Amino acid sequence: MRAFWGRLGLPGLVDVHTHFMPERVLKKVWAYFDAIEPLTGVEWPIAYRHEEERRVALLREFGVLAFTSMLYPHKAQMAEWLTEWGADFARRTPGCLRTATLFPEDGVERYVREAVESGARVFKAHVQVGAYDPNDDRLDPVWGLLAEARIPVVMHCGSGPQPGKHTGPEPVGRLLARHPRLRLIVAHLGMPEYADFLDLAERHRDVMLDTTMAFTDFSERLMPFPEQERSRLLDLGDRILLGTDFPNIPYPYVHQLHALERLGLGDDWLRAVCHDNGARLFALPAA
Repeated sequence: MRAFWGRLGLPGLVDVHTHFMPERVLKKVWAYFDAIEPLTGVEWPIAYRHEEERRVALLREFGVLAFTSMLYPHKAQMAEWLTEWGADFARRTPGCLRTATLFPEDGVERYVREAVESGARVFKAHVQVGAYDPNDDRLDPVWGLLAEARIPVVMHCGSGPQPGKHTGPEPVGRLLARHPRLRLIVAHLGMPEYADFLDLAERHRDVMLDTTMAFTDFSERLMPFPEQERSRLLDLGDRILLGTDFPNIPYPYVHQLHALERLGLGDDWLRAVCHDNGARLFALPAA
């Protein structure tokens, strides 16, 4: 790990897609992955199935300078208390970018506004797990609020590992047509609709993408990134951010870095993706 970012002359890594959440919720997430093989035909062992303190310590050992606590509800009346938990976790965890979440429900504008005003740095939206349309009328004022506040939203909107009723580029395209200044980070590079989400990023200057699980051996077997699209990653190199899905990954953390390196897009691109873009987005110290 340290040899990787040290060779690039970086002080460490900025990972915009790591998961920390209440233990009982995280255990349910792990149970989902434990049971996913009959649905996908692929085993998904959790590589870092440790207690919270050990997981935080591992990120620090890896040289991760800043990370998130991506948490998300699967039903109503979860998002507000998850957001409160995320605020507490960030207070007691140096290096964690305070993360909040949302759900289309009564009161969503109130608790999102409270989170913004009290210091949330990034939001997580999971339209696949939450099974909601990002264009739900109840969310419209929320997107406007977040766009005005310039707070990024990491959205799982691609159809991997399984499609949902509201996944794919079309709902996101409609959302951006109404809120073009929304700082949207497309999780997993929009896997498997990579080209469509690259199109959205080319049309909307505030759309970014994170690398979570993309290009790894695991994902390339299931949802390979199209070779003909690789040059577009270079063109959008200032808006691609390192994401990993730690701890819920079925391989070592360093494999995500090696997967990016073997794309052959050069050290400048790697420096930007693994540190500089995230540091600029969140106003962290420059390398």
